[in-house]
Formats: sequence, structure tokens, C-alpha cells
Amino acid sequence: MVEVFIDNKYVGNVKDGKKFSEDIIAFRRIGKLPMEVNVRYDQKMDQIFVETARGRAIRPLIVVKDGKSVLTDKHLEQLRNNSLSWADLLKQGLLEYLDPTEEENALVAFYESDLTSEHTHLEISPIAILGLCTSLIPFGQFNQGVRLSQGSKNQKQAVGFYAANYFCRIDMDVNILHYPQNPVVKTLMHDVSDYEKHPSGQNVVIAVMPYDGYNMEDAVVINRGSVDRGLGRSTYYRPVVSEELRYPGGLMDEIVIPNKDVKGYRTEKDYRFLEEDGIVSAESKVAEGDVIIGKTSPPRFLNSMDEYNLAGNVRRESSMTLEHGEKGVVDLVMLSENEEGNRLIQVRLREQRIPEIGDKFISRHGQKGVIGLVVPEQDIPFSETGMRPDILFNPHGLPKRMTVAHLMEMLGGRVGAMEGRFVDGTTFDSENADDLRKTLEKLGFKEDGTEVMYSSITGRPYTARIFIGNMYYQRLKHMVANKMHSRARGPIQLLTRQPTEGRAKEGGLRLGEMEKDTFVAHGASMLLKERFDSDKTIVPICEKCGMIGVYDSRKNKSYCPVCGDTAELSNVEIAYAFKLFMDEIKSFGIYPKMILKSEYE
Repeated sequence: MVEVFIDNKYVGNVKDGKKFSEDIIAFRRIGKLPMEVNVRYDQKMDQIFVETARGRAIRPLIVVKDGKSVLTDKHLEQLRNNSLSWADLLKQGLLEYLDPTEEENALVAFYESDLTSEHTHLEISPIAILGLCTSLIPFGQFNQGVRLSQGSKNQKQAVGFYAANYFCRIDMDVNILHYPQNPVVKTLMHDVSDYEKHPSGQNVVIAVMPYDGYNMEDAVVINRGSVDRGLGRSTYYRPVVSEELRYPGGLMDEIVIPNKDVKGYRTEKDYRFLEEDGIVSAESKVAEGDVIIGKTSPPRFLNSMDEYNLAGNVRRESSMTLEHGEKGVVDLVMLSENEEGNRLIQVRLREQRIPEIGDKFISRHGQKGVIGLVVPEQDIPFSETGMRPDILFNPHGLPKRMTVAHLMEMLGGRVGAMEGRFVDGTTFDSENADDLRKTLEKLGFKEDGTEVMYSSITGRPYTARIFIGNMYYQRLKHMVANKMHSRARGPIQLLTRQPTEGRAKEGGLRLGEMEKDTFVAHGASMLLKERFDSDKTIVPICEKCGMIGVYDSRKNKSYCPVCGDTAELSNVEIAYAFKLFMDEIKSFGIYPKMILKSEYE
């Protein structure tokens, strides 16, 4: 007897397991069972697993009978004429959805030409094994698998044309590429996904060669002439939002230019961009510390008398200002109301971002790198025809990573640019590399895609032939302007008295074990004394009991809470975090005794 499990619960036995599972599949194909039901017969264990649970990944496949696809040319013609739909194919049992469980019992063919009598299913298209972003990578079959998934992840972070109505939207930090283009080397998915409506990259001329070491470790060298002509140029948008809140007792925030009697009043210079209604004027160039929306709020704490004497209360300043390191131009001011009926002010800032050293660029093959140098156009190497590349790519990024498709795209892009057509690079169904090479030869170039290039500095040709071609490059949202951060002294946390964390809070930069080692190695070990005392504190410690004493500022003397005034106390320099740790140990009821030694002993 064969045991039957439905969603991993034992429900009974059947005599013939193979026939039972075949019957379920047959019933599903004629519509007597839902198409989401899947079955697997495990012959070794003599068990049948029927799966109906939600959350399973199921995928469509073409049914194969006796080594032939049941989806015929007649069906395909009807699909083209729109007389047949996807749902009809499912109802007629020509297609079916399989989950990973049932796939164990299936033998799926990649192409129709591969079919044998043992095959049970056929892939609709080989590209169906890839996701949306992964199938946008051209010549994917020539790449290592990991690089495909990395290329897929990178594309999601590319700056592009994310929405056509961006001008009337208030979105959190978004980027718009100024001159987005369609890729010359495209795939089937570019057409299916309407990629031309939201492109996110540009076609550039790329040469594979080093340049004085500035494109070491994945960095790229970029042509300043290309940047000046608009390569990778984008605009960064971010909103500043404020609302007039209502407080208990009928008090409210007020959007207004604060008066001088307001508690926390800044300087007149800070409010210089505000119009009469307390809101910044459009197209104002603002920077760190400038007030964008002027606002006053009622005092935080009211005593019992003040509640009745509201007129006498001094309001406090609570304006919205630009944070540390921010600047931009006021692009849009929007006045509206939120769900509670409170007045809502939204100000959108914009900032033009021109590619600079440290900005991240990627090809679609997981080859990411930051700009290592922006070279004046007259110093960029040139070919015999006078072509100067936009980007110089490091040759060491290719052998170990095995991204052959990177080279294929350069070849295809060059052919597409010369012939004025799009090149099909669909994974598993792309144009043949040999055909692309022959076309390049017909166009009067060397068939391997290399050229003699000349140094613009010496005027002499390079001894090696340089591989050069056209490629789709994307700029990522990771820009150095959003990440660059430094500080000297600044705000500290209340609890630990150590510097705050994070760029937005003007935080400190953490110095770890390895950074300490580099200082020591450079002979700058005394610098550590300065670096590691951000929370230095001086505390009195009792010589007798080893506990931290108390300093009485009125009497200008210290005493020990355990031994009293008689004990001798010494001032010791320790980290405040350590003092906090000692206090926490005391709260457990543990006695942390500090034994002092004279530094002259």
C-alpha cells in the first residue's frame, strides 16, 4: 500500500501509487482539479505527496506527450491572432504549473529539438529561468552564474527615468538621469517590459586598458569631455516636510517667520529666504543651516498657572532647516492638508549631480567600479580614426571573473553603432559572435575588435592592441556627495558621552583595531592618545575601598559615599563608557573595586 500525504498530513493509502498520481495530473489538465494542485510520487519511499498550500513557487511549462509538444504551430498561430489566450491554453491542458515538488518527477527539455520519449515537459522559453532584471543582461549565457545575479542587483540601483510624472511628485531621495538612452545591445525583455519608457543608462565607448594605475581595483577612468557633454549627469531630489500640529488645550504650531521674542530665535540671516507666509521662495539657492520652513510651537512644558495665561507664554522656535552637509535649489513648494486636517507644507529641493571621483558606475555584467580619475579629453588615448573612449576599463577585471558577455556586448555594441541597428543579445537566443566578428571585418575593422591606439601624452602608439567597443553603462545612486563625511568636534550622546553615530547626525568616524594598527605601523602611535579619548572623564576614586567618589561643587571637595569624608580620594582619568560599565555592575549588586597604583612606583 502507498501512503498519501496532503500538505504533509497523512490522509490514507492507495494500491497503485503511479496510477493515482497520473490520475490527479489528468484531472488537473481537464479542469476537474485546480491548476495549483501538484503531486509527486516517491517510488523509493512508496509515498505520494499532494501539495495545495499557499506560498509555493509555481512556474508554467508546456506539456509533452510521447516525445512531442502538445502546443502545435496551429495554437501559436491562434495566439498571434488573439483568438486564443493564456487562460485557454491552461484550460485545454496544453500548459500546466509545476512546483518544486512535482518538478522532481518531471524531465524538462530546454528546446523542442532536445525532446525525447522520456521528456514530460518543455520550457516555454529558456529565458524563463531568469527573472526580469536578470533577463535584461545581454549574452547572459556567456557569464558565470554569480555575475548574472550581481548584474541583476546592480541594475536595480541605476539612476534613470523612474517615472514620467516625477515633476509633480514628492518622493524621498530620487534621481533623474538627464539624457537616458536605450541600449544598442538589447534583449527580448527590453521590448516586453517597455524598457524604452524608463531607460536607466547610456551607450558609451569603452576601451579595455590601464591608465597610470588610476583604474586599479575595479575603478574606471572617465573622459572629462564626455562628462561635459552630459555623460551620467543627473538631478537629485529630496523633500522637506512640515505640518502645523495641534496640541491639547487648543494650542497649535504656526508656520510663520519667527519673531525675535521667540525662544531659540536664530539670526536674521538664517531666515533670509522666507517669504511673508514663512515658507521659502521657489528657486532659492539654500545651504546647510538655512531655514526652509519657518515654524513656532507652543512651549513644551506648561505649569498650572500658565495654562490659564496663554497670552504670556513665549513660543519656541521649531523651524525646518537644511541638515549638515546639504545644499540645493528649492524646486517646488506644495501646500496641502493631511488626513487630520492639519496644514501640510512640502518643499522639494533639487541638486545637479555631475559625475566626480568616487561616483559608482556599472556595466550590466556585475562589473562595478567607482571613478578613479576624470581625465581631460586631450590626455585620453585615441585610435587611428581619432575615436577617444568615454571610459577606460581595467583589463584585470575580466580573466578571474569570467564575464565573457562583457566583451561580447562591446563587440555587439560596436556592430550596432556602425550599422545603425539594435543587436539582439537575448540569453540563450542571441546573435552569433562569429557573425558579429564577420560584420565588423566587412565594416573595415579588425575582426577581433582590437585597434592600434596612441597615447595622447607621448603621441606614440601603444605596443599592445587595445580592445575597444560600445557598451551600455549605468550610473548608480551611490554617489560620493551623499556619503562624504568628516568631523572634528561635534554632538555627543547623552548616555555614553561618545560621538553620535551617522552622517545625518554629524557623527564621528569609528577607529577600530585595524585602523589602530595602521597608525602604529606609520609610527604615529601617540595620535591614538588623541583619537581614543572622545569620552575622557576625570573621576575621584577612594584609595581605601576602590569605589567611585562624589564631587561636591559647592564645597569644592570630593568624598567617598562608602567611607565618608575621612577617606583619601585621587582623581583618575578614565573613559566615561567604563564609568558607565562600573555603574551597571553596581546595579547587579557586584562590588567593582578599583585598586590604584602611583604612576611613579
